Order: sequence, then structure tokens, then C-alpha cells
Amino acid sequence: MKEAVILVHGLWTNGMEMWRLRQHLSSAGYDCYLFHYSSMRSSPEENAQRLNEYAKSLSAPVVHFVCHSLGGLVVLHLFDQHPTQKPGRIVLLGTPVNGSMVAQRLYKNKLTRWLLGRSVDDLASGHPHWFSWRDLGIIAGTLPIGAGILLGGLKGANDGTVAVDEAVLHGATDFITLPVSHTGLLYSEQVAVQVVTFLRAGKFGDEAMNLLLDAAG
Repeated sequence: MKEAVILVHGLWTNGMEMWRLRQHLSSAGYDCYLFHYSSMRSSPEENAQRLNEYAKSLSAPVVHFVCHSLGGLVVLHLFDQHPTQKPGRIVLLGTPVNGSMVAQRLYKNKLTRWLLGRSVDDLASGHPHWFSWRDLGIIAGTLPIGAGILLGGLKGANDGTVAVDEAVLHGATDFITLPVSHTGLLYSEQVAVQVVTFLRAGKFGDEAMNLLLDAAG
């Protein structure tokens, strides 16, 4: 039976924007499933409860999670609430685990506060504690094209929406940056290759992929 990958989308989206990444993962031999949730009407904690039931419903013996932006916070809440999951690995793409300056600026303005819905607390202040339940890799973008430009820009390296410093998680297994924007994380072939590499090897990099190819050959 194939290993499964649950794709968890970000704020204001429904997961359809993850189609390209899903194609890459399917071509790599994974059964892909999209977890759709309301990022506005439900909190990350509530969505984590639903994600737990969804993950349990899959028959695959190994279940990985690949998450974009807010979706990563939902998965961190999943493991905070329900740490006993099937074996698998996690990849976070541009997740503001330490809080988002963009979200903080949106919240300060009464005219834009509503845009964060019930995800506001997590987006503004960050994630629940991560106790290294399993291998977790993080990919952060460094092409500064995104919502942050409209809100005064971000300090340091960033993907236009989330700063690299905001994506650093203590206890993560591996961390890399790639020259892509926040949305570009979902469409970049380079990102997709690194996601597959981490799911297979538990670390990023060409060396990890070469070792896997050698073992398969």
C-alpha cells in the first residue's frame, strides 16, 4: 500500500492552489489527500480536531503532512492535541511559527482585522510547543514578493509575506531557504523536489536525494 500525504492549505484558500505540488507528489508515488478547512470561521485548534479525524480515516500505514503557511499551524496544533499519529514526516512551507508581522499589522487596523478571522491569535503570536514528535522539515522563501510589500515591507530575508526568522522552529529536523515567494512555494519544482527528498530521507539537500537514488539503483 502506498504512503499517504495530506496537503493542508493556508489562509484564504481552499487547497486548489496546491495542485502543482500535488502532481509532483503523486508522480513520486504518494497517494495525496487534500484537507480542506475554514481558515476564517474556525480556529487552528478546531481545525486540528477535524484533521485528526480525517487522518484517522485513511487506511495508509504511513501518513505524511505537507502544509503551506497557516496549514502548518493547524498541524502543530494537531500534534499538540493528538501526538499519537501514524508514522510519517512533516514539511512546513512558509509557516509563520513565531507569529507574522503581516498578521500583526492587519490586526492593528480595524478595517483589516476581519481578514484574519478566527486564526488571528495563532498568526499574530505563533505556534504551540513542538516536542519533536517526528521528523519535521521547514522550507522558507527568500523572494520578497507578496502582501508584506503593501503593508510597509518586512525586515530581513522574507518571501513577501513571511520572514525567514518567523519560520524558524526550535526542534525542527531540518531547515532550508529557497529563492521563491510565499505563493511560489507551491509552484516551484525545486521546492517540490526538496519536499519529496525530506519525506523519503528525513532531510533536505541533493546529497540526501543521491543517497536515495543509489539505494534504489
